[in-house]
Amino acid sequence: MVLDKFSPFVGVHCETTTTGTLLKQIGIELSEPLLFGIGEGLSFIFWNMKSMDFPFIGGRIKPDGLTENITKNLNLKLEIRETTSKQKAWSSVRDLVDSGIPVGLKLDCFHLEYFSKPFHFAGHYAALYGYDETNAYLVDTKQQGTKVQTSLKSLELARSEKGAMASKNLFYTIGPWKKQANLEKVVILAAKNNAREYLNPPITNVSYKGIRKLASYLEKWFLTSKDIQRDFETTALMMEKAGTGGAIFRNLYRDFLLESYELTKDPIFKNSFLQFKEIADHWTKIASLFDSLGKRGEKLLLSEIKVLLHSVADLEYNTMKELSKLK
Repeated sequence: MVLDKFSPFVGVHCETTTTGTLLKQIGIELSEPLLFGIGEGLSFIFWNMKSMDFPFIGGRIKPDGLTENITKNLNLKLEIRETTSKQKAWSSVRDLVDSGIPVGLKLDCFHLEYFSKPFHFAGHYAALYGYDETNAYLVDTKQQGTKVQTSLKSLELARSEKGAMASKNLFYTIGPWKKQANLEKVVILAAKNNAREYLNPPITNVSYKGIRKLASYLEKWFLTSKDIQRDFETTALMMEKAGTGGAIFRNLYRDFLLESYELTKDPIFKNSFLQFKEIADHWTKIASLFDSLGKRGEKLLLSEIKVLLHSVADLEYNTMKELSKLK
C-alpha cells in the first residue's frame, strides 16, 4: 500500500520535513524557515554527561516541541500516540496509511538502512507514506534522499530503540484547520514566544547561557578528550551540515525573520533579520574552527572560538530582546 498522488515536502531538517509533509497532504504549504519559526524552534543546548562519549551541542528546542508549537499556532489538530507494543505500533500506523493518512514517526536513525554513516540519535523524524511486504516507504531530509525506503524490521528497531531522546514507538498525525490562522499574527506570536523562552532559560546549559557555558568549558573538553578528531569534527558536522540548515539552525531562523518582515512590514523583524545574518555567519565560522581543531589539534584555535561564542551569545540575547517587544 502506497499513497496515491503523494507529494513529499523537501527540507533539510528532519522534523520540519516530516511535519511539512503531513501538512502538505492537508493543503497547507509553508516554507521550511516559516515552519521552524512558527514552531518556536530556535534555542541552544550544551549537554555533557559521564555516560556520553563527548558533549552534545544542539541549536533547537527539544524534540517533539517543534511540531506541537506549529500545530498549536496554526490551529491544527495534532494527535500523538505511543505504545510499548511493537506489534500495535506497526498495526496502528499501517491502518492509518491504509486509510490514506501519512504518519510522522520518531526514530533512532542508527537502524535506518538508507543512512550511509549510521549513528545513534533517537530524536530523528520521518514520514511514513507506504509499505509492502518487506519495506517501508518514508520521506526524510533532502540530504538523505527525500523519498527513501528501509526494511520493516529496521523500521521496527528504529522506532523502539531506547536511550537519550527516545520515545515508545511515537507516531503522530495532523488534522485540518480548526479555524484558519492569520499568518501575520502567527509569526508575531511565535517570534515573541520563542524570544521569551530564549531569554529565560530554565538551566544554564540552555540558550545564551548555554553558549557561554560551552565557551567556558571548551578548554577542559579539549584537554580531557579521548579523541580530539572525533569530538570536534563530529560536532562541526552536527552544527553545520547534519540537518540544521547550516549555522546550527540560525540560517533557518534568519530566513524566517525575513519572511516575517515581508508579511508584516514590522521593522523589528527587518532589524532582527540583519542581526541574524551576522549571527549565522559567526556560527558557520565556529563550525569551521571546530573542524580545524579536530583536524589539526591546535590549542591556539580555542581562544578564537571562545571569542566568537561570547560574541554570538551577546548578539542573540540582544536580538531576542528586541523580538520580545513585538506587538
